[in-house]
Amino acid sequence: MNSPRKASEPPGSLLKLVLLAPLAGLLAGLVGGGFRMSLKAAERFRDHAIVWAQIEKFPRAFIFVVVCALAAAIAARLVRKYSPFSAGSGIAHVEAVLNADLPPAPLILVPLKFIGGVLAIGAGLALGPEGPSVQIGACIGDFVGKLFRRNWFDNRVLLAAGAGAGLAAVFNAPIAGAIFVLEELIRRFETRIAIAALGASGAAIWVARLMNGNQPDFFVVPSHYSSPGTGLLFAPLGIILGFAGILYNRTLLGTLQLGDRLRRFPIEVRAGLVGAAVAMIALARPLSIGTGESLTQLALNGSFGFRLLLLIFAFRLGIGALSYASGTPGGLLAPILALGAISGEACGYAFRWGFPSLEIEPAAFAVVGMAAFLCAVSRTPLTAIVLVLEMTGNFPVFLPMLCACFTAMAVPGLLEDPALYDSLRERVIQTQIKSNGPSTPPRIAIPTPVATSS
Repeated sequence: MNSPRKASEPPGSLLKLVLLAPLAGLLAGLVGGGFRMSLKAAERFRDHAIVWAQIEKFPRAFIFVVVCALAAAIAARLVRKYSPFSAGSGIAHVEAVLNADLPPAPLILVPLKFIGGVLAIGAGLALGPEGPSVQIGACIGDFVGKLFRRNWFDNRVLLAAGAGAGLAAVFNAPIAGAIFVLEELIRRFETRIAIAALGASGAAIWVARLMNGNQPDFFVVPSHYSSPGTGLLFAPLGIILGFAGILYNRTLLGTLQLGDRLRRFPIEVRAGLVGAAVAMIALARPLSIGTGESLTQLALNGSFGFRLLLLIFAFRLGIGALSYASGTPGGLLAPILALGAISGEACGYAFRWGFPSLEIEPAAFAVVGMAAFLCAVSRTPLTAIVLVLEMTGNFPVFLPMLCACFTAMAVPGLLEDPALYDSLRERVIQTQIKSNGPSTPPRIAIPTPVATSS
């Protein structure tokens, strides 16, 4: 009996995807693990350079500032001249490719994103490693598909799976990598993509853990709750962070728009100025720059007071937006997690002062704050919860996370504030249309599948 197959599921492709997805994951994990190792080496070098520069403030401090400015400027130059798609996080571009709004990036993006990310993040810009790793993984997945002459539908699956593998490798979070593909990149459940994403993420994490170890990114003492009243406070925590997420999104997008008005200045100059500013800040407050992972760990340890937490949040909000607007490669998730931990712990202190009869652990609010703030910014609750649980291993806060993410996501939803990556995707598409001229069609051609009989 004849029966047409689904357009998105060409016959005979699943077995080949099962074989190719782990290959894409292995390659993405190898590059992602190497990227993370390189960033750690660059950060160690920067720490030593800061100590060296602080011994004699001149001329050593001047040399340090110039080197950081040059590193940021070179990263921006690589983006502008060779691969404009490699600017910023890259996740928005991957989403546009999966929606057939833009063509896939060429393979040259891989070394450019790698080198540019190491230069920019190594110089101290407040950017994360996950954006470059996701886009590199997507590019590798697309390359594997083309290498084995797969059709457009299979290439799309491998591209998405490679992106999830990149996230898994850099955050040591295999389940979150697969969920990220379905919840953020695809926005629906597709069996073939789920299978490929799990295979690619599993292979990527195997390689990445060989290179960087298998311990969670953050050490957290498991939290315990002795009072039901304490659990009720996670709902207002989510509400507060929901508004904070809106503030973050509007600050970042507003800074990008400001950068658009300064296009008369070369992107290298703008990036160099941001790099120089960050370097000067680093000489006074070394922990306040970079990806924010050290700040996150300190917040989880309860190392900051309430007022200092507010100051750090305001500073990281501004410097993070400036760093992203500089046009260099770098992600947003790690800085977002840092802001979530900082703001969550600040709320924990405020609740402890307001409800002295309750046994409140501010560190627990920091952990939950990471997930809630990410949820408020990106509107991906499953990814946020699973990612933070995998990164901290603090599973007792699972139910408080559900409560906080619910309210954190409800606030921007009720206020009709768009998710950050939706806004960035539209920005990437419009920028590409403007650069190619008004006559360029915004969408790429998708092959029409032919129904077959079984």
